[in-house]
Amino acid sequence: MSLDKYSHEELQEMSMIELASKILFDEKKALNFRDIFDKIAEMKGFSASEKENNIAQFYTDMNVDGRFLTLGSSMWGLKRWYPVEQAQEELTEVPKKKRVKKKTDEEVEEIDEELDITDADIEEIVDDFGDDDDFEEDFDEEIDDEELIVDEDELDEEK
Repeated sequence: MSLDKYSHEELQEMSMIELASKILFDEKKALNFRDIFDKIAEMKGFSASEKENNIAQFYTDMNVDGRFLTLGSSMWGLKRWYPVEQAQEELTEVPKKKRVKKKTDEEVEEIDEELDITDADIEEIVDDFGDDDDFEEDFDEEIDDEELIVDEDELDEEK
């Protein structure tokens, strides 16, 4: 049934969901949600504030109503147009797996060579730690025990 057959008064009395169903049926293809809503708003003569107030409810109604099916990317169609298998295929696009390139023997040997640590390397690292003796000497200075003892009276005076 074409929407042209309805009078202005009949269109005003129809719910937005009924109009959406008829719009999609007339178009015979899936449409963007915003396009559907704009056509309904035009038919009903909504002002900008009425559009703003009704769009969320309309979206909720389309999700809940069993006649509609979202195809992703904000595209909506009538559920009866799509067999269950086709709808599932369109909704669940499986990403293609990337093939991992097998490493050649040469690449594996290069990696092994980079990871090999020889005894000479270890000795060099240990010797580098020995250079820190100067650092330890700075802290080995004698500290007078008297400097560490703080009298309670001195603490009270500082406050």
